[in-house]
Amino acid sequence: MTVEMDEVRPELSELLRAVRAEIDAVIAAETGFHKVTLTDGRVVRSDGEQYEYSFAARGWTDTFADKPLLVRAGPGNEWESAELVTADRGRLLLRTSALLKARADLREDETVGLAVLAEQLEQAAGDSCELNLTAAGWLLGRDIPAAGQCPEPQRYVRDWRNLKLNDRQRAAVVRALGSDLVFIWGPPGTGKTEVLGYVGEGSYRQGRRVLFLAPTKVAVDRAVERLCELLSAESGFADGLLQRVGEIAISSLKEKYGDQIDPTKIVARLSAALTTKISALQDQHDVVDTQLTLRREYEELTRKVAQLRADAEQSARDAASAAARAETADREVGRLRKELAEIGEPSGLFAGRKARRRDELVGQVQAVGRDAADLEAQHQVATAEQQRLTAQAEALERKLSGLRPKLSGTESADRLAATVAGIRERLATLQEELRAVSNTVRANCRVMATTVAKAIQSRFLTNQFDTVVIDEAGMVNLPSAWYAAALAGKRVVVAGDFRQLPAVTRASSDRKATQETRLHSEHWMDRDAFYAAGLVDGRGRVRPRDYLVTLTTQYRMRSAICAVVNTIAYPDAPLITGRPDTSRLPPSPLLEAPLVLVDTASRRSAARGGSNGHRSNPVHEAVIHELVRGLQYDGVLPARKQEDCPSDARPSARMAVIAPYRDQVQALQGSLAYRFGAPYDEVVDTVHRFQGSQRPLVLIDTVAGAGDKVGFFYEGVGLSSATCRLLNVAVSRAQDHLVVVADLDFLNRNLHPHGEAARMMEYLQRYAHRLDVGDLVPFRAADELAGLGRHELDRPAFFPADEVPRAVEWDIDHARRSIDIYCAFLDSGPVERWLTRLKPRIDCGLRVTIHTRPVQRSGSGKQVMMLERAGCTVVQRERMHEKVVIIDGEVLWHGSLNLLAATGPTDLMMRITDPGSCARVRRIVERARPDRPTRPGQSARRGGQHQRGQEGRNAARLYLNVPYEEKDEAKKTANARWDPTARRWYVAPETPRHLVERWL
Repeated sequence: MTVEMDEVRPELSELLRAVRAEIDAVIAAETGFHKVTLTDGRVVRSDGEQYEYSFAARGWTDTFADKPLLVRAGPGNEWESAELVTADRGRLLLRTSALLKARADLREDETVGLAVLAEQLEQAAGDSCELNLTAAGWLLGRDIPAAGQCPEPQRYVRDWRNLKLNDRQRAAVVRALGSDLVFIWGPPGTGKTEVLGYVGEGSYRQGRRVLFLAPTKVAVDRAVERLCELLSAESGFADGLLQRVGEIAISSLKEKYGDQIDPTKIVARLSAALTTKISALQDQHDVVDTQLTLRREYEELTRKVAQLRADAEQSARDAASAAARAETADREVGRLRKELAEIGEPSGLFAGRKARRRDELVGQVQAVGRDAADLEAQHQVATAEQQRLTAQAEALERKLSGLRPKLSGTESADRLAATVAGIRERLATLQEELRAVSNTVRANCRVMATTVAKAIQSRFLTNQFDTVVIDEAGMVNLPSAWYAAALAGKRVVVAGDFRQLPAVTRASSDRKATQETRLHSEHWMDRDAFYAAGLVDGRGRVRPRDYLVTLTTQYRMRSAICAVVNTIAYPDAPLITGRPDTSRLPPSPLLEAPLVLVDTASRRSAARGGSNGHRSNPVHEAVIHELVRGLQYDGVLPARKQEDCPSDARPSARMAVIAPYRDQVQALQGSLAYRFGAPYDEVVDTVHRFQGSQRPLVLIDTVAGAGDKVGFFYEGVGLSSATCRLLNVAVSRAQDHLVVVADLDFLNRNLHPHGEAARMMEYLQRYAHRLDVGDLVPFRAADELAGLGRHELDRPAFFPADEVPRAVEWDIDHARRSIDIYCAFLDSGPVERWLTRLKPRIDCGLRVTIHTRPVQRSGSGKQVMMLERAGCTVVQRERMHEKVVIIDGEVLWHGSLNLLAATGPTDLMMRITDPGSCARVRRIVERARPDRPTRPGQSARRGGQHQRGQEGRNAARLYLNVPYEEKDEAKKTANARWDPTARRWYVAPETPRHLVERWL
């Protein structure tokens, strides 16, 4: 980019740099994408530049089949482009320039859209640029035009005076229809989509072509649904007045308006008559062309038969001539031999003369004999040729006989050829008319709607639209928003909420990038249009401007839920509630108020989940499972495996369960699939998946409490923080009831005291209706199990530590197939005691598996031998921290259950009946990374060197997982010491287990 161009378009180089940094960060990322492991690779072919590899693919899904791909030889190697050639029975054929070995990694190339954006920005720097760079500059706060108002909105918006719009909504429409630039701040439920619908309608009636953009398909479709309602009565609507370019994600829109807004369907419908004519002509062409081919074949065969007959006759004449001449030669030979016989043996007076004559006759006989033989051969050849030609002619005549019925009544070849030529000419004309339909449909479009990404990738949108509307602009990165605005000929409307979800970017948090690059990306990639235009300050607070209209009345949430949202995200601009304070759900004791809080602190498990323990919480999973069960009982949600459920009563229509982390989402999805008897989409997911959605009931699982930290979800502080935005979206999805499941004690101790998350929890503790966790997940004693029915046995339940052994004994006695015991350490007393229970079950054919750490202490080997002699399978795994028991793959005992260690259960335990939870525990153990070696005599790459004289010392260490903030407590309570070589804390093996339980 030249210096002159930089002066004219100063932001282009910065935007382009930010996009390229984002591409680098996406490619360099090691998480956040689905990776396929390739094995058993081999080169199939190569042209010197490109290679084709055959791989076995683990984790391959067909969703990759039509997407650009990246491949690398393994961790530490660069990702390179790859093309899928074929995928068949678990093997892939890939074409790439990368040099690969037997193992490789494969992923989707998520940089394609960014690469196109970079290309578009590069072209914008050229002299032939057709973008409106002035309009694009408005989004950066440069040369912003004066705000105006439409003096007569009733001319452009149907029934304007009677519309149910509040004053702020009307002001937004009037401002948008009378200004070149307007920003509409639309917090949750404030009717932003309704406002934009009228902006689109009014702009259309002003004679402007409108391009409506949003970052997601769903956001586009929701706006298009409203636009369809407003414009469907317009002349030309069915012919493509409003067009949705790209895949339609909302089924209701597709079913009701798909044929009228999908360009491909519009073309198909409008060209149906032409298509019918083309099809009929094509059929006629095929028939006549076939007749012409047969007629030409018949004429060619007739010509060949005549020629063969003529050639056969000539061969017959040649044979007859040769035969006659041969006969003449034979007579001449006879005459000569007669004369030769008359001469006899020469003697007498003329003996010399006779001898000479005899010699002459002998020579003549030989010569004439040779001629006769040649003529006989010629006769035979000619006869054979005659027979061959005659046979060929007869074969062709038989073929002609077969063709004659097919040609009965057909015209001559010349007339048929003329007919074919005429049909082809008419087909060409109709094909041209068909192409004209596509152009006509494109020209008919007055309002086009598509995603921002698709608009960037399109090549025909420049100089096509007068007005560009960017919805959900808070989720659009700055380079994309800049380019979208540059597509506008006259007017730009930016709408969204900068306190909801931001654009998803990587470069600003890329640890591999320089600090300067991260800061640059934060400024030029992460900011949305509201920030870039100067409407929001660095603290996330609004700067009022005349080109900003704020919608302040929300119609989604009940007032109590709205108050929570105001507490979190809008303390400076609180929303007003414009809906009645009623619920559309059937009554339930579990939903006595709009706000419901379930405190799980009293049921917190003593088992800690390690560094990622904050990402899931089995106690919360059980609580939500029972909440759903209760709501099913009350008729709020459909019963298990209910098939006659109306669409508006399906789980996905009434409830959303939102969790901050994918680990807990997956656990809840499995648990609720078991609860409903079938998996339901759009019921359980992370916050991002619910942007743009709303439900009568929202359950928020805070998750925090099972690990040692709250996690990144809660760590942000300030109105512009990710925490504020995420909590805002999560809470504001609720229309009638918000249920929050939280470990209040843990959150109160660990949340930032001035953060939005702490303010939310403080508000809920003051105003929400409390549900006792004990009413949801009961407290049981061991002797209750025998008297419970199947339904009650399937419910999650808590057991005090002193009741756990007898309750586990009951489950062992009633096991049907298998028992899996996970216990990191083995002690002789517990092993001997529990074997008295396990041995009879083993003898009955049950499979008993003990999962433990490798033997590292004196005596542990003896316990392993004892278990194996009794018939147990002992599986030893490094880095094994789980302390659970699984019965029949269905019943899970979760908590601090060191069943075979001296400590035993030390805290409240939870019994869960859920095959999904059992399977998840197994997967966690199987995927656990191996510990650094600590066995005697074994060296570790990162664990230091173990000399022979040090074997006893290393064997006498019990290593712990102590977070940095708890190191002083570990030193004080358990006399923990630091191993600088292994970089881990350790204690003596004989240290009482209850002192170090939380760090094992």
